[in-house]
Amino acid sequence: KWDGKEILFPKSPIFTIKGKDTILYPILDEYKILTYVDSIGCTSCKLKLSQWKEFMALVDSVKSESIQFLYFFYPKRSADVCQLLRAEDFDYPICIDEQDSLNDFPSEIAFQTFLLDKNNRVLAIGNPIHNSKIKEIYLKIIQGGEVKLDGEKNVIQTKVNVDKSVISLGHFDWQKKQKASFVLKNIGKSLLVIQDVNTSCGCTEVTYSKEPVRPGDSILLNVSYKAETPGSFNKTITVYCNANSSPIVLRITGDAE
Repeated sequence: KWDGKEILFPKSPIFTIKGKDTILYPILDEYKILTYVDSIGCTSCKLKLSQWKEFMALVDSVKSESIQFLYFFYPKRSADVCQLLRAEDFDYPICIDEQDSLNDFPSEIAFQTFLLDKNNRVLAIGNPIHNSKIKEIYLKIIQGGEVKLDGEKNVIQTKVNVDKSVISLGHFDWQKKQKASFVLKNIGKSLLVIQDVNTSCGCTEVTYSKEPVRPGDSILLNVSYKAETPGSFNKTITVYCNANSSPIVLRITGDAE
């Protein structure tokens, strides 16, 4: 749906560095990486500014031509974002888009980052900070390599059954860490290999065995959640594996009080 779609930017977006001063930062006619962060959930967990700084340095070291990074944030409170930018010493221009003037992007954080060509058309979609496979794809395109999506079909596939895709943690003291477990059973005829597990928030951690799962056996994904503040939450855990249903999206919900 988004492949080749043109991203329409506001005419005069206002950029700032650390929330102190506004600067002129024109959107250039070159390849660019756009990431958008909405006002839902934990902003600091979504941003992961230190990882973005590392990724920008990596892109700068391997790029064959210039790449522009565009950060559009639509926060609940602009002051919170500015404070976070200063705390992380993030001195790259960002746009605090209080009017939420960008396109109607998917609500899932994994689909709010785009690699764009010189005409602002989507070459790839996905967050390279949250997913190592997406990072590999971005770097390959940036370096002029060809990404053959049908090559994935050559990977031996299996089938997975999930005991439950949503777990409610109910009501609990927000200062206490909560735990839950998802069970994935390999019901196919080939080994199941977990390639990556991505969480929508740094408040959520997942541990699991890295060993391949034999047909008929199961693997346990142990999830821990530590709320930063009281409130209701709905967090996703995205599992990338060699199953026909990959990526598998799991959720934990609840009320931290």
